[in-house]
Amino acid sequence: MSNQSAENQEKDANAIHESLRTKFDIAELNPMQQEAGQKIRSKSDVILLSPTGTGKTLAFLLPVLEALDQESPEIQALILVPSRELAQQIEQVTRELGTGFKVNAVYGGRSGTLDKIDLKHRPAILIGTPGRIADRFRRDKYSLAHIKTLILDEFDKSLEIGFEDEMAEIIEALPHVEQRILTSATSEAEIPAFVGLKKPVLIDYLQQENDRLKIKTILSDDKDKLDALKKTLAFIGPEPGIIFCNFKDALERISDHLTQNQIPHEPFHGGMDQIDRERALIKFRNGTSRILLATDLAARGLDIPEIEFIIHYHLPPREKEFTHRNGRTARMKRNGVAYVLHWKDEEVPEFIQAKTSETLYINDLEPAVVAPPVAWRTVYITGGRRDKISKGDIAGLFHKQGQLKRDQLGVIELQQNHTYAGVHADAADKLVQNTNNTKLKKKKVRISLI
Repeated sequence: MSNQSAENQEKDANAIHESLRTKFDIAELNPMQQEAGQKIRSKSDVILLSPTGTGKTLAFLLPVLEALDQESPEIQALILVPSRELAQQIEQVTRELGTGFKVNAVYGGRSGTLDKIDLKHRPAILIGTPGRIADRFRRDKYSLAHIKTLILDEFDKSLEIGFEDEMAEIIEALPHVEQRILTSATSEAEIPAFVGLKKPVLIDYLQQENDRLKIKTILSDDKDKLDALKKTLAFIGPEPGIIFCNFKDALERISDHLTQNQIPHEPFHGGMDQIDRERALIKFRNGTSRILLATDLAARGLDIPEIEFIIHYHLPPREKEFTHRNGRTARMKRNGVAYVLHWKDEEVPEFIQAKTSETLYINDLEPAVVAPPVAWRTVYITGGRRDKISKGDIAGLFHKQGQLKRDQLGVIELQQNHTYAGVHADAADKLVQNTNNTKLKKKKVRISLI
């Protein structure tokens, strides 16, 4: 390695360390992340098993970024994921680490024209769902010979939802892979031979109990649990959380009931358009909505921080769904509660009974008496990363021209062609009036509430 390359790697490492501290509030990696980094740096093939919410993305990203060649103009690492949301999440995390390496995510529901524009200059790291990656490999003529690292993130989920043929096709097209990294939040999946693992090192943290998670059951007198859900939410108070349902039709019925009772929430399920799913998660992350009403699509692979609780409105069909749902709360050194809402005459599976610490009766629950939280709205801006617009540009516009106070601006999420920002509800209308149809960098942007 040249002195220049060594200096660049040291600068990258320092930038990553600073980003972990300032943007991710991480002073020190957890034991799983430290062990994974050590094994991945040894260049062994690695199977990383760790529960949802333990930081697997950073565990593999940090050592992979360290190994990239700044002089290479081609794709060096490929990350295959089962969902659009996970692709977007990894892309966002990689950008926020601030190494300067180009990264792009491609996935279904997104314009193929955008893919072609993004990949005209190849990223060092390409992320995508197997279906879209396979399609790009068939259509595009760029070299795949420089891809030395292959990551199959949540590989078992990709297999479960039917991506096996596409994964096999992609892996067969990669002539010079030197390292394979597989991650999962379960140990049940069998790894197909086409993955090509060679003496893999297993890192298994699945059996570690999460002592920050409490599991409680709530008994409902009525088989129809809609009123019980309303009382449960009043008991919990205005905390951020997820309500899990087994079926889309039932979810829509519950959503109607919450709306009728003026309980703000965002539905989230696989039958929604991509843009609606994206906006549901963004509103949930920035505090516009404190409740996500979701199917098991939200149980894994989503960037949803600081969840105080989850509710199993429907009993999960298997233990693994129970585990994945519970993994959305009590993450990264935070406490959380999983509530199992069930009819008093309903049979509760043993895997739930064995982990329940307390049983509550719906008629004994008193509404929480707390100050109402600050209300937030979500602002949509028709400009993004491709327009060379930064978060600082948006914050400057909102504070100066929009007359927004410092504490009235929340999370800013920068996308390729657009941006979302959370703002205090009482300042939102005035902000839009003051900033809509304004020039930001060299682009005239429209700004609206969603």
